[in-house]
Amino acid sequence: MAMPLRQSIKVATYLAEQKLRRRDKFPLIVELEPLFACNLKCEGCGKIQHPAGVLKQRMPVAQAVGAVLESGAPMVSIAGGEPLMHPQIDEIVRQLVAKRKYVFLCTNAMLLRKKMDKFTPSPYFAFAVHIDGLRERHDESVAKEGVFDEAVEAIKEAKRRGFRVTTNSTFFNTDTPQTIVEVLNFLNDDLKVDEMMISPAYAYEKAPDQEHFLGVEQTRELFKKAFAGGNRRKWRLNHSPLFLDFLEGKVDFPCTAWAIPNYSLFGWQRPCYLMSDGYVPTYRELIEDTDWDKYGRGKDPRCANCMAHCGYEPTAVLATMGSLKESLRAMRETVSGNRE
Repeated sequence: MAMPLRQSIKVATYLAEQKLRRRDKFPLIVELEPLFACNLKCEGCGKIQHPAGVLKQRMPVAQAVGAVLESGAPMVSIAGGEPLMHPQIDEIVRQLVAKRKYVFLCTNAMLLRKKMDKFTPSPYFAFAVHIDGLRERHDESVAKEGVFDEAVEAIKEAKRRGFRVTTNSTFFNTDTPQTIVEVLNFLNDDLKVDEMMISPAYAYEKAPDQEHFLGVEQTRELFKKAFAGGNRRKWRLNHSPLFLDFLEGKVDFPCTAWAIPNYSLFGWQRPCYLMSDGYVPTYRELIEDTDWDKYGRGKDPRCANCMAHCGYEPTAVLATMGSLKESLRAMRETVSGNRE
């Protein structure tokens, strides 16, 4: 796990505070969507399926920042759509960083080199670039040629300017252990990104392509083979060791979607950004008025094949904090990752 030591300490302190307050549900990271519009039409995403009137909307800065502050989460992932299309995205980032929130701006990088001057490097800020494979696989997944090459150049430029750069890779049933190894080796060794996040493709109900999502057993077999030979320890993966164990099938967890809530133009989404069972205006209503016990594998058929980080990474983090052995294991990997 390659999370910066300062960030690891802040998150650990935050979790300890929640335990002292005896709060059983709290946010670890908010997924903020200040717009749904995008400049790509990825087959595995359903955000741009919204009506034209919705796609034209942009969330006001005060509303975006206010939602994160209301939740109290120490981290925020700004997605969409393509957040760099928001005319005030730099101000949203600036205000959140000023509040000492760790901000990850998720982007396909098509606009990144053009918009980079709007941002300032900070230990509290990182660009999170979407990379699903090497050139041919990535361009196929985003349905446009040249996107991979532009993303690579944007990552290089951002690194040159002193920005933290992370990546987010989603893998489908068309992937093999070898394709996973190839792209993560490239990101880790050639581009030298700071951290990498990985996720099995999840059955997002509005996505145009419904044929290539992974089942649970497919996911476990795929990652077990990809992680073989010491790859897990070599790669700077932005995940807890227990979540990587979960992907391999070494452990299983219940879903804790309440820990990574989604806030969009419609409000706080129940129960997570993959499923839409309604929206509420406040974070408190989301937590208190949602029947969380009815969601997760074995409970809701829509959750049957989900192993996405939004539901299971928080469970792994909480399990880590509840075990001295796992806490020491995560600490060793964090220190090791920061030395590389």
